[in-house]
Amino acid sequence: MLIRKEAMKVIVNEIKNEIIIAANGFISRDLFNVNDKASNFYMIGSMGLASSISLGIAIKNTKKQIFVFDGDGNILMNFGSLVTIGSIRPKNLIHIVFDNSRHASTGGQPTNSKFIEIEKIAEKCNYSSVFRVKNKSEIIKVLKKIKTLSGPIMILIKISHGGKIGNRIEIQPTEIKERFMENLEKI
Repeated sequence: MLIRKEAMKVIVNEIKNEIIIAANGFISRDLFNVNDKASNFYMIGSMGLASSISLGIAIKNTKKQIFVFDGDGNILMNFGSLVTIGSIRPKNLIHIVFDNSRHASTGGQPTNSKFIEIEKIAEKCNYSSVFRVKNKSEIIKVLKKIKTLSGPIMILIKISHGGKIGNRIEIQPTEIKERFMENLEKI
């Protein structure tokens, strides 16, 4: 199994300049360190809401794929967003969940993802396609496959806990928002 930052590098290499909404904590920090760009929106706080914000952006920007980088702890905080996403069914939303069965950003406390299968819940919530992967080749294969599929799509990536924690995001929240909004206007 990969660590989150390794999995993230594989993904951003495949999806290039697509829009990414990154959940708070280490997920945003890792994305910032791996591939900072104006089309990334980093959540600073607001645990569990990356999926909800991504849904709004996907509804408003239907011509562009919208990726949400979420964690198991984040999505467990806001399971209701899966129901809403599955009801609205945005064709351009790709929901990537990095699952290490921990609240990594808050001290490594265990989540309940060891006892439930988040991807099966997404399937029951009416996601169009759901995948569970655990290594680089599976991630690449699924990312190539989804290019021909309509969303909403969930890709749950089982990852290992650990790795060097990414540096804090060096951009102020208002600046993150402004550059992201400017980027969206160019679409």
